[in-house]
Amino acid sequence: MTQYQRKRLSKGEYVDGILSGNRVVLSKAITLIESSATPDILLGEEILNTILPNTGGSKRIGITGVPGVGKSTFIETFGGLLTGSGHNLAVLTVDPSSQRTGGSILGDKTRMESLSNDLNAYIRPSPTGDSLGGVANKTRETLLLCEAAGFDIILIETVGVGQSETAVKGMVDFFLLLLLAGAGDELQGIKKGIMEMADAIVINKADGDNIQASKKAKIEFENALHLFPLSSSGWSPKVNLCSSVKNTGLEKVWSMILEYFNSVGEDWLKLQRQNQNVSWMKESISHLLKTGFYASPKVLKHLNSMEENVKVGQITPFSAARKLVDLG
Repeated sequence: MTQYQRKRLSKGEYVDGILSGNRVVLSKAITLIESSATPDILLGEEILNTILPNTGGSKRIGITGVPGVGKSTFIETFGGLLTGSGHNLAVLTVDPSSQRTGGSILGDKTRMESLSNDLNAYIRPSPTGDSLGGVANKTRETLLLCEAAGFDIILIETVGVGQSETAVKGMVDFFLLLLLAGAGDELQGIKKGIMEMADAIVINKADGDNIQASKKAKIEFENALHLFPLSSSGWSPKVNLCSSVKNTGLEKVWSMILEYFNSVGEDWLKLQRQNQNVSWMKESISHLLKTGFYASPKVLKHLNSMEENVKVGQITPFSAARKLVDLG
């Protein structure tokens, strides 16, 4: 028996540990589901199916924002407010992976030192890997494991902000967009897509000499949001100011989030999660088909030669792709 096999727990040990809130076992389970090894994938599926009845009890909140907006500082201060109010908080942070080496720094625990030492908080950094949208490949599965472990609020911090960043919207109940003052330029740079998906905008670093600029930005973003059609939930997105460093305005942010949950109601949230699960299934189908395609011996036999033919212009990329798909 290899050293790796001795470290892997049984299905029952994983399930019992997760349901009892054992964070060591929870971390091991997350590592297991992040693995690409076939035995780990199969065991991970069994664990998730077993703990599924114990999931769904948390408020799922996605947090994204422009680079330099202070996401980590906001989450640390905001997280302290939540745990101080008696909540059990899980923070799923995502670090970008290098496209050259595949490596990732995973430094969020260092940036959230105070929250890392909070007994009512659990921080799990994960690399994006080759996934798009600023979230890790197994963020959804990790979310379910954390819910089963008893965390009633889950924050998902994404890599940055952009059109592909909106993937996080498909796995949370509430989508928070963090911005900075300087609304004229920011408004042009953010584009319509992510603004439409935001359930709220919070302008961070509204302190000191930046207060007036932040108030102006608040008005501009409120005006911009009024141009968008009302969401299916009936909720009208709001704009708030805060300072994570000065610890001001965060209570209003939390009150706004609670107002959202009360406003949309449990039935709408249930329907949204059902639709998200169906979308998740379809994404999984695409992933499995792609994985199976590149594992096909027939495809592997002809892939390199087809790539060369495309490079020298002997065949169009679409025709080459179709021929390879027919082989797979």
